[in-house]
Amino acid sequence: MNHTIIEDFLLHGHKVNLPGISIDNVIFGFHENQLKVLLLQVVDKNIWMLPGGFVMKKEHIDEAAARILKVRTGLDEVFLQQFYTFGQPERSGNEVLVKALKSLDQRYDKNHWALQRFVTVGYYALVEYAHVSPQPDEISQACTWHDLDKLPELLLDHEAIIQKALEEMRLKLNFQPIGYNLLSEEFTMKNLQSLYETILGRKLDRANFNRKMLSYEILDRKEKHFSGGAHKAPYLYKFNKKKYFKALKSGLGRDF
Repeated sequence: MNHTIIEDFLLHGHKVNLPGISIDNVIFGFHENQLKVLLLQVVDKNIWMLPGGFVMKKEHIDEAAARILKVRTGLDEVFLQQFYTFGQPERSGNEVLVKALKSLDQRYDKNHWALQRFVTVGYYALVEYAHVSPQPDEISQACTWHDLDKLPELLLDHEAIIQKALEEMRLKLNFQPIGYNLLSEEFTMKNLQSLYETILGRKLDRANFNRKMLSYEILDRKEKHFSGGAHKAPYLYKFNKKKYFKALKSGLGRDF
């Protein structure tokens, strides 16, 4: 563990950070028809956590979420969606910080600012798995992808935060597009349907799915190519970036 960084944070963090407010980012990736989540392993412990941190006193909370993600994973220019605020009184007991404070000998105080009750604001992001090379930061020893159905032991209420992010993402499929940064630049309609089915956890009717996705007018279809066999290859599509991000802000206008 980098004690200099930890000590500086614990001793001086209250001077630059807002008291009682934190950020936790849930980063989803899609690989081999499975949703994965990016987690950091706590130094010297077999316990994992979400990429999180604190909000500086003169910083917009959305900027804080992006900064924390960049510092803790190396990811930037990622669309982050704020989805929920977690404020249960019992969520704040952090044995990792207690251990670090005790290492400071006489400076340990159970009333230390870092041990007080924290409300955390959750953000989630969707990224293309193949384009991410996750790296741990100075206070973690690993940063890796994990299957949603095989999560390791998690810090505090981080498992509940992940499940809430998945729940909110499913709800937003009704009025927001999804897929950009999760799929390759070009994909088939079958690829896109597989993504939606994985997120929703259920099968969708192919014809109905195709009709609805095309009606949203966020896809550009490429010229159809032959596969070299007896049958034609399926159409390839790509997201129309301008229309896609407009739909993210204004909605699709109809339920999925």
